[in-house]
Amino acid sequence: MIVVTGATGNVGRVLVEALTSAGEQVTAVSRGTSPVSIPDGTRHHRADLAEPESLRSAVDGARALFLLVAGAGADLNPDDILDVAKAGGVERIVLLSSQAAGTRPRSVSHAPLRGIEEVVQRSGMSWTILRPGGFASNAYAWADSVRTRRTVAAPFGDVGLPVVDPADIAEVAATVLRQERHGGRIYELTGPALTTPRQRVRDIAEALGQPVRFVEQTPAEARAQLLGFMPEPVVDGTLAILGEPTPAEQRISPDTERILGRAPRTFADWVRRHLHAFR
Repeated sequence: MIVVTGATGNVGRVLVEALTSAGEQVTAVSRGTSPVSIPDGTRHHRADLAEPESLRSAVDGARALFLLVAGAGADLNPDDILDVAKAGGVERIVLLSSQAAGTRPRSVSHAPLRGIEEVVQRSGMSWTILRPGGFASNAYAWADSVRTRRTVAAPFGDVGLPVVDPADIAEVAATVLRQERHGGRIYELTGPALTTPRQRVRDIAEALGQPVRFVEQTPAEARAQLLGFMPEPVVDGTLAILGEPTPAEQRISPDTERILGRAPRTFADWVRRHLHAFR
């Protein structure tokens, strides 16, 4: 059995479907109280990683665990989570981390996630760490303004980053969870090309068949908006990456293609599959 935490999110939901389609027994773990949609035959378990004991019955008899932590994971005790997993029989763990845990390991926003990586690496279990860059699905933040005003406001309009499709992350995770040869490896996951906010808005407009106006925010305007739903250290870390990415953060990683045997999906691919959110 394979346990998937964060099973109702952009990555976890696709991962559960991929593993189930491959014939795996899956326990889908989520912490919310709203109804969830999971494939037939999949077990669902409610748990909160901030309370590791709530995970105990989910991992009982499992051989592998996909660990997705919300935000930077600063409020978690990863040692306790892994102790519960090992007691349940888990031998393999795949951690969804972040590219910035490698590129900015001392930043206030990403140091906790780097700490979780280190706990996983010394756990005694077989481990693989996935470090994706920015998610294509972050464009959901633009959906309301596209629907209602055919406008997107964002900072750093001409700074390119290789955003990654969450479905690619999920497919990589499904592969490494099922193949022992990926043990002890760190994979960086990106899209196939640099793309700027202005270009991503053009992709949305092209998919809609209607013009969408791009309005460039100042960094201060973007910061004020993000503080409405993100902690200050995460906001500052995010804006630093968006506005002044390092060469490592703009690098196109070959890892997705090496693992899946195909090129990563583009942002335009993601938009076409999720166009309903922007109509």
